[in-house]
Amino acid sequence: MIIETPRLRLRPLTDADMEPYLAMATDREVTRYVSPIPIPPASAEAAATHYRRLLETRGYGYWAIEVGGGASFAGIILLQDVKFTAAFTPAIEVGWLLPREHWGNGYATEGGRAALDYAFTTMKLDQVVALTTAGNIPSQRVMQRLGMTHDPHDDFDHPHTLGTSLQRCVLYRMQHP
Repeated sequence: MIIETPRLRLRPLTDADMEPYLAMATDREVTRYVSPIPIPPASAEAAATHYRRLLETRGYGYWAIEVGGGASFAGIILLQDVKFTAAFTPAIEVGWLLPREHWGNGYATEGGRAALDYAFTTMKLDQVVALTTAGNIPSQRVMQRLGMTHDPHDDFDHPHTLGTSLQRCVLYRMQHP
């Protein structure tokens, strides 16, 4: 399950990716908009294993970002089920997580666009969502560059982060073109 873009190769995670993946997933600066508390390495590893299996069995999950002629691991692009009940669920979410050294290169936008294309053409989805905490302006800018739309009436309190600074979330959507 490989997706190619002009600069990137989105591919399944391998055992060789686990060390850089765990370093990224447990970096508080990288995950400050993902979790109100540090992510334990065992939890990060379990998530990677789960989404690696999903990619193999269901055709979506976590893809490692490989940069042509550069980094063999520059983060992840994901398509995943939203795992809580809200006005917009059931839904499939597009997302990204990149180590700090790969921020600002356009990899999230390029990989996100490729994942959206895959969701609409291969998975035949009618809609894909993206969500993040209200304070995560960099990810919201990626969502906007992808052409996703935001309606403030769709914003919600995330049930897994109630009572934290990550509680209020924004929702972006994209309909099948």
